[in-house]
Amino acid sequence: MRSLSHHRASFRALHESGCFVIPNPWDPGTARALRQLGFQALATTSAGFSFSRGFPDSPDVLPVDAVLDHVAEIVAAADLPVNADFQSGYASDPAGVTTNVRRCIETGVAGLSIEDTTSDPAKPLFELSEAVERIAAARAAIDSNGDDVVLTARAECFLVDHPDPLRESIRRLQAYAQAGADVLFAPGVREREDIRAIVDSVQPKPVNVLVSADTGLRVGDLADLGVRRISVGSALARVAWGAFLRAAQGIVTEGSFAGLDGASTFAQLNAMFAA
Repeated sequence: MRSLSHHRASFRALHESGCFVIPNPWDPGTARALRQLGFQALATTSAGFSFSRGFPDSPDVLPVDAVLDHVAEIVAAADLPVNADFQSGYASDPAGVTTNVRRCIETGVAGLSIEDTTSDPAKPLFELSEAVERIAAARAAIDSNGDDVVLTARAECFLVDHPDPLRESIRRLQAYAQAGADVLFAPGVREREDIRAIVDSVQPKPVNVLVSADTGLRVGDLADLGVRRISVGSALARVAWGAFLRAAQGIVTEGSFAGLDGASTFAQLNAMFAA
């Protein structure tokens, strides 16, 4: 198993040039499988984890202690750099963000992301000034112990029905870069011209793009647009849930086991986890 310092240094180096995919496991088994498939880094998924526990994806459903235990479990299983999907820091104020980010760093992550959504449906985004303070608090938590942890700042404008999500995302991401974010991320952006606009607006900072469905864009297309990192969020978990539900529904509604076709073999999985 490689050292924590090695994982953190190699994760930062991945953001310096080129383009890489950082898939999102939701348990130790999927983390180990993705490592064996050759991925260079992994990221947790709050949705995938919540679904595996029988809950919806909401920062108010699972306590921060459960999230930190899960992140530590993925880090231990992966033996790769891991980025934590840390939602809004699981805290209502910047001081709480600082405390929780320090605790997240202690799990051994190589990076973590902080988003700007609130738990108030009537006001889904923090005001920009407060959101900036929260990114600055996360940066201070990372720097206080000299930890080489990559900080990703997320502008959630495309996910909350904002009237002008591109303009507001760019405004926020530029402010988050000034507050100390290493990587910028506007989940939900899909159009080539919007992706290019975001990349150009925050250069030379690296940009993460979320691909949660087959939009026709390939890794090479996103690389050509200047994207440095590609994540898939809950998509792999939802693929697994889709296959599971189709197979189970076929048994219930049709009495058919046809949905079991295409399953990985027992021998294949046994060999993977015996390695």
